[in-house]
Amino acid sequence: MSELSHVTVVAPGTMPTEWILILHGILGTKSNWRVLARRIVEAHPRFGALLVDLRMHGDSQGFAPPHTVEACADDLLAHAAKHELNVRGVIGHSFGGKVALAYFQKSPRNLEDIFLIDSLPGARPTARGSEGTLQTLDVLDAMPKVVPTREAFIATIVEAGLSQAVAQWLAMNLVRAAGEGFTLKLDLSAIRALIRDYFDVDLWPVVEHPPYAAGVHMIIGDTSDVFDASDRKRALSLVNERTTFDVVANAGHWVHVDAPEAMLALIDQRLRESSTRASSTKA
Repeated sequence: MSELSHVTVVAPGTMPTEWILILHGILGTKSNWRVLARRIVEAHPRFGALLVDLRMHGDSQGFAPPHTVEACADDLLAHAAKHELNVRGVIGHSFGGKVALAYFQKSPRNLEDIFLIDSLPGARPTARGSEGTLQTLDVLDAMPKVVPTREAFIATIVEAGLSQAVAQWLAMNLVRAAGEGFTLKLDLSAIRALIRDYFDVDLWPVVEHPPYAAGVHMIIGDTSDVFDASDRKRALSLVNERTTFDVVANAGHWVHVDAPEAMLALIDQRLRESSTRASSTKA
């Protein structure tokens, strides 16, 4: 069985026995959240952060189909069991947020908090709000299999209408080709299968009827199109002691890029509230 590639981030001088999984979005990698993970564990040193490349992303290649949200959750469960990790929280952006919910649904009742960062629990058959991602996949599909340099790859992406920042981010997926030049290490057909399933699967029932008592925290950007008006109304109707819904000002879909301080403050607040509830229960 293929192994998920991962890195760990812990606060200096600590040896945590409890872990938070941090899951990137589609086309992302484990390195995307490294700086933010360090901030989280420094504020909450009882946790270590485990950043993983989800299947068919980054260095987690060679996984057998079907490539689905559920399969990603199963990979994480197997990884946690193999390494005997006491996973207490999951943070997932976009695609990773839905994987976090699937993990929650199948987990051994050990999670305290699940954070969905601009990740709609429900189905989006029209891919509303993710048109740019589909455009990116089309651009990558049209690219030559081998490009002479990273700079040439970035220039081609920009010429296709994507931003310099997106082009540089995508260039993190380049590896040296067998001969000269560079090639993408991504299996784009597998990525398309993952995103199709992400759009199709409906996990609102996991938020509305959690499998056990844990905090489910939805954090969205105020200008993001992922949650439409009816989705926001539905999320607000579920707010209670453990289920929260926060809208971050001046942020789009990439909340952790557009407004990292505001997002980190919300994560910090929710983790502290969870710790307070746990302490009250023990008392």
